[in-house]
Amino acid sequence: MRIEADSVLRHPRDAVFTAYRDALPAFASFLPNVRSIDVVDRQAQGDVVHLHNVWHGATELPTSLAGALEARVLSWDDHAAWDERAYTADWVIEPHAFRNAVRCRGRSAFIALGGGRTRLEMTGELSIELDRVRAIPSFLAGSLARTAEAFLLRQVTANLTSVSDALAAYLGEDTVA
Repeated sequence: MRIEADSVLRHPRDAVFTAYRDALPAFASFLPNVRSIDVVDRQAQGDVVHLHNVWHGATELPTSLAGALEARVLSWDDHAAWDERAYTADWVIEPHAFRNAVRCRGRSAFIALGGGRTRLEMTGELSIELDRVRAIPSFLAGSLARTAEAFLLRQVTANLTSVSDALAAYLGEDTVA
């Protein structure tokens, strides 16, 4: 499934890019579906900063999915390579639930629009193969995969969209343009 979330912020590209990369845990409180974000690792290699963040969600899994898992709340690893020259971040999300069955990756692009505004374009792909999860009987895998994919797509898209709102609030903006 395709992931897409775009927004325009009334701040210069450098400020938006740097805040998203460096201050993400500080504006987690502005994210409605996130309890916290922990920076696990940060390594700079020239113009590229590699970050490993762990996001702790505030949304419970649907009952049909939570029954097959120990965790009731979604948490995930976010591995991203932030390229300061290209103003992009290539990311891979690995949810703690269904880690072997979920593939989620994409790119965030920061585009200067002039007038001190920045377009944040986030695109990616999400796929789930629940037949890879031992705890799920094969006869349930198809229907649960569709439920899980729809749920995760809503969560990922909502989180990407809410990051723009959180960035705007963090940078002192009332709303995104």
